[in-house]
Amino acid sequence: MRHPVRPVLAGLLVAAALALTGCGAGGGSGGSASDSDAKSAVGGTARQAAGPAGDTAGGGRGTGRAPALTANRIIRTASLTVQVKDVPRALDEARDTAESAGGYVGDETTGRDGAGHERTRVVLRVPTERYDEVLARLQGAGRLLDRTAKAEDVTDQVVDVDSRVASQRASVARVRELMDRAAKLSDVVALEGELSSREADLEALLAQQASLKDRTAMATITLSLTGTPAVRAAHDDPPGFADALAGGWHAFVTVLRWIALALGAALPFAALAALVAVLWWRIVRRRRTPGGET
Repeated sequence: MRHPVRPVLAGLLVAAALALTGCGAGGGSGGSASDSDAKSAVGGTARQAAGPAGDTAGGGRGTGRAPALTANRIIRTASLTVQVKDVPRALDEARDTAESAGGYVGDETTGRDGAGHERTRVVLRVPTERYDEVLARLQGAGRLLDRTAKAEDVTDQVVDVDSRVASQRASVARVRELMDRAAKLSDVVALEGELSSREADLEALLAQQASLKDRTAMATITLSLTGTPAVRAAHDDPPGFADALAGGWHAFVTVLRWIALALGAALPFAALAALVAVLWWRIVRRRRTPGGET
């Protein structure tokens, strides 16, 4: 009977010693236990916050791929050079065309070339869905001299930036939640530095996202207007009575001018011939007069 009882008593003594040791450790390190509990709570919160972010970053492309790829995101740009008869009037019509399509006028530059012809360069922003319509109306305002059109597909870039923005927003939210749960000043300072860095990255991504949205939603058309040369316009009209009268008068004046030049050139020779004739006539007369008297 004594043999089976000894192991039972030994087990009871060991259990009692462990219980006493646990109570002593709990009483002597109460602050450490509470700190561990707080860190565990913060770590659990971080893991919970990381869960949705992971779903957004990893599964965002899976759950959002259908809406993102339903329509391609394309940046459209065009450059036109049109020759018109009246540059200010054509410029007003181009403004009206852009504004009636829901767009607006950007940069505008007006000047004159070496021949005195007026030139205007204006940048128009119009909705992408009205791009073809506005382009056709602008190039039909006069004689088209040059046209360049480009289309850049940035669909993959737009999807990537949208996903990165969602992930960065979730990351900023996690850091803010950790700051609310932090108990030590050193942890708060470290988290504030991390929050500032992540918010700066988020602002850069948001700026890139806004730029892509604007460039894909609004097409850019650079329109250059140049005036029709006056000489070319005059040759296009048939000559009239006034043109014929002016041409005849010009020919008459030209003939008179050439006659005057010819007379001016012959006058010295005529004067010399007249002088010789007068001298010859006097000599002949003198010779005849004495002979007649004798």
